[in-house]
Amino acid sequence: MSLDRIVLGDIVATHGVAGWLRLRLFNPQGRTLYSSTEVELARGDARLTLRVDQAKPHGGIALLKLSGIDDMDAARELVGCRLSVRQDTLAPLSPSEYYYEEVVGFEVMDSAGARIGTVARIWPTQGGDLLVVAGPGKEHLIPAVSEFIRQIDVVARTITIDPPDGLLEL
Repeated sequence: MSLDRIVLGDIVATHGVAGWLRLRLFNPQGRTLYSSTEVELARGDARLTLRVDQAKPHGGIALLKLSGIDDMDAARELVGCRLSVRQDTLAPLSPSEYYYEEVVGFEVMDSAGARIGTVARIWPTQGGDLLVVAGPGKEHLIPAVSEFIRQIDVVARTITIDPPDGLLEL
């Protein structure tokens, strides 16, 4: 995904027979999708840009109707695609803010400065989001909560955590 795009989520299923799609949003509370007019769908090296006809929240996911996707067969072809929008279409952020997907690739360290790994992805769960951190020989699941995350430095691309005893051994 290019740096001028922000990833909002993954197409996980079709919805009905009229071409609607079910989108698992990386940030279900975000409103970006509902004001977007154009999205890019990507799978591997393939890219497709489509206009958004309608988008609405639906039980923890988003339902999405894209221009030209008018039946279940056409919608089914898009399942598995990652959806993004152009960053220049989004509202500007304050210096301490970041887009959800931007932390992928950040280095994670504990409060003593020891390297834990790199954020490989964000795993949204019912209980809250988890940072999936790829460490040397092991993957760590770090709850994305203020009790554990001490600092996110967007400029340095680092996250400092203060994990409770035993979390990194799980």
